[in-house]
Amino acid sequence: MQLSDVFLELGEERLGQLLRAISIGKLRTFQLYDRFRIRTHLPKVNTELLRKSAPKFWRRLGEHDEEFATDLAQAILVGHLEMIAAVLNFLGIPNEEGFFAKDANVKESLTDGWQERVLAEFSGKHDASLLLFYINHLGWESAGQQQIFLPAA
Repeated sequence: MQLSDVFLELGEERLGQLLRAISIGKLRTFQLYDRFRIRTHLPKVNTELLRKSAPKFWRRLGEHDEEFATDLAQAILVGHLEMIAAVLNFLGIPNEEGFFAKDANVKESLTDGWQERVLAEFSGKHDASLLLFYINHLGWESAGQQQIFLPAA
């Protein structure tokens, strides 16, 4: 499974919700603004242009543009490091304010049922689409998850 598959499996409606979760201030803070602007082919990044670009972004994800998917995921997640740190702490994964070492063996902490436990613990505390995206991103990135985690509604 590729990162673009995570977005695609979550659906176009959730993509729109995730785009609304992008913090332009955090993109600037982490010096990601220009890179993201260039990758998205936008003249500037603002909430209106992100919203209007959702169909174009959806097509690019459908074409499995993995560099775009990676930058999009980073843009979404960088604004929510508090949630990420809380999830990692809950799972007992050592981290520095939401970042873990690339060589860390995170997979050992992702025991059976970890997605359901995270969802149960953090539902209502964070945006549902964002939380579901992060659960799947963490599983994809750290454990080589091959199937999307999408609980029945």
